[in-house]
Order: sequence, then C-alpha cells, then structure tokens
Amino acid sequence: MSLCLNLNHSKPIDLYLTRGTGKTVANKGLKSVIITIRSVKRRKLGQHFLYDSAILGRIADEACIASYDTVVEIGPGTGSLTEILIARANKVIAIGLDITLYDRLKVRFSGCPNLELVHADALTFDYSSIGAFKVAANIPYYITTPLIFRLLAERETLTGMTLLVQKELAQRIASVPGRKSYGVLSVMTQLVSVPEIKFVVGRESFRPPPEVDSAVIGFQMLKAKRLNITDERLFSLVVRTSFSMRRKTLGNNLRGLSAGVGDILKSIGIDAQRRPETLTIDEFARIANAISHETVKPFF
Repeated sequence: MSLCLNLNHSKPIDLYLTRGTGKTVANKGLKSVIITIRSVKRRKLGQHFLYDSAILGRIADEACIASYDTVVEIGPGTGSLTEILIARANKVIAIGLDITLYDRLKVRFSGCPNLELVHADALTFDYSSIGAFKVAANIPYYITTPLIFRLLAERETLTGMTLLVQKELAQRIASVPGRKSYGVLSVMTQLVSVPEIKFVVGRESFRPPPEVDSAVIGFQMLKAKRLNITDERLFSLVVRTSFSMRRKTLGNNLRGLSAGVGDILKSIGIDAQRRPETLTIDEFARIANAISHETVKPFF
C-alpha cells in the first residue's frame, strides 16, 4: 500500500481551481472550492460532487478495501474519494471523461505511485486488462444503468462494487418480486450478485445538489452461477421482453418472442396471465431454458 495524502491542499486547490474563471472569490476554503466547481461542472456528464469526508469514509468502509486490492473509481470528479482510496488500496485506477477535471487531478495527485489516472469512457474501457478488481465510485447519473451492466459483464474478475447512485435506482436494483420497483435491473443484477442498500445520502450533501436523494449500494459478487441457464443471452432477452409492457400479462409480452409461448409456459407450470413483476429469477430461467432457439422470432 502506498500512502499519498495531501491533507493541507485546500488553499493550493483554491488558487488553482479559481484561476482563469474571471470571478473574484472573497472567502477562502470550502466555499471557494464549491463556487469554482459549479463553474466547471459538466452537466452533460451528470456529475454531482460529494465533499463530506464522513460520507466518503463510509463509502470506502463499505467497499472493504484491503491493502492488496486494485480499486477502480469511475467519475473521480475533484478527487475527494480518490484521496481516501489511494490511502487504503494497493492500486487505484480512476477513470474519467472530463478532460478539465482529469488535468486538475494530474496536478493534485502528481507523485502518487499507486494512482493511475485514465482519461477514457468507462463504458468502453478494457477492464480485462487489470486483473481482479473492486469498484468504489460516485457514479455519474447519466451512465449508471449501462455502466452497471458493463461492469457485471466482467464478473470473472470483478470481486465487488460499492456505488453511490440515485436512491430510486438503488431501490430498483435491490427490489424483490411483487413490488412495482422490481424489473429488468433487479433480475439481471441479482442473477450474478447480491445487492444491498447500505445507506442513504441526502441531496443536500452534493455540490451542486441534484434533484433527488442518493444511496450507497453494495454488490457482493457470486462466485458461482445462481442458476443453470442454458443461454444467458436468451435469458436476458426473455427478461427484457417480459417487462417491455408492464401492464400486459407475461403471455402477451412473450408472444412477440415465441409463437408457442402459451404451450411453453403451461408445460413448465407458469400461468401466462401473471404479470412479469411477480416472477422470480428462477422462473425466468425456466422460461428461457424451455424456449428453443428455433422458436425465437427474428427482430427484423
């Protein structure tokens, strides 16, 4: 583990971040940082920065980072969580798309041997090149769902995730059959992991504040497949098609996928009149395994 903390960085950061903004900041310290960050925030990137050291520490605690871990942080922002992670992990790979923040992080953390700053799109980054890793991050809102699916695709080397996301999204991920919040995201994440909401973070903790509250959710990756699924791509297709129109019955939704869906559901003891949000992951797996490739209708 390499220790690279800059505990007295508030004034240098103030001077650096305010340079070139064209604004006079009368108050030093945190207020000037907040004002400046608002001026550089990229709204299209959906980033809301968190500075509360107690909350940041709790996120790192929930990630259970060991001194031998490689940790990936996505959307490092101004480096508040990054600073905590590099004090605990063997290596931190911070991936960000904002070139302005990337350049500032290079200055702030110059000389940190266990930090690798990467200016790249986290959705297309090659995670297979880094070996076993954990993820701890305040995820930019606009890429949360596709990013979670992208990371779960690396489950062979992904050992766990601790993410700060929108509270409503966290509730959907951790939802159970029978709830309105239960859907595609619930099924697909719980197929390969055990998600658990750790704690809620109020919107007032962020700068600038988002319109909704957030939550920290942990993902404990399963070491073995939860179910015996013949074709995972077909399973995903069945789940997505089942939830395509939530007000319709399972049979109606899956009719567009397989001509003989009624008989298939009957043969495995599942009522075609059920709503998709009432099915367990096991039942979705039984449906997918029962549908042969030949019965799946082409999309185009």
